[in-house]
Amino acid sequence: MEEMKHLASWVVIGDVVASRRQSDRAGLHARLVALLEESNRRWGTDLRLTVGDEYQGTVPGLGVACALTLHLRLALLPDVDVRHGIGWGATAVLDPGAGIEDGPGWWAARAAIEEVATAQRTPATRAVRTAVRAAEAQGAPPAALLAAVSAALLGRDALLDGLDARGLSVVRGLLRGMTQQEIAAQEGVSASAVSQRVRRDRTGLLVAAARQLEAL
Repeated sequence: MEEMKHLASWVVIGDVVASRRQSDRAGLHARLVALLEESNRRWGTDLRLTVGDEYQGTVPGLGVACALTLHLRLALLPDVDVRHGIGWGATAVLDPGAGIEDGPGWWAARAAIEEVATAQRTPATRAVRTAVRAAEAQGAPPAALLAAVSAALLGRDALLDGLDARGLSVVRGLLRGMTQQEIAAQEGVSASAVSQRVRRDRTGLLVAAARQLEAL
């Protein structure tokens, strides 16, 4: 194994929820590949598919990890959902050609996504789709910061849970900086209908939380 990187990394592991239920698995694969490539160009990440419908990669920081995981969910919902584990820690390259890495950062992300999978099996926490963990090491993010981010991610996942296709479109539009009037025109509805939707779905809270998380 190559020597661990001197600077720890933020990493993300994601996978498709209930992927075996997808009838068009080839289409899903192609969709994921295109989405990861687009996300890599946007954020300077190196996400790539690994085994099956799982993907992973390093990210520039916690804020990007939060924004990226939301972007990927919004791009695939409502017909496909994904869950994510965000981790921090040292990493090591096992196979440069295949892009296989290992180390505490990846172990932390793996623990986080396994925690999400466990939470989904409990009715009270079934909406959970994102968790963050850090390896125990010098320079690790403060525990209070991780606790606050974890709480914000829980709230974000809860607000996303149950949104229908139009509600998701409203969220996407607001995150792109569109006005409610522009979203209404795009959706072919009245501006008041979008305004009512924003209030009912608490979309403004979701967007405000997303922007604060991305700023980390």
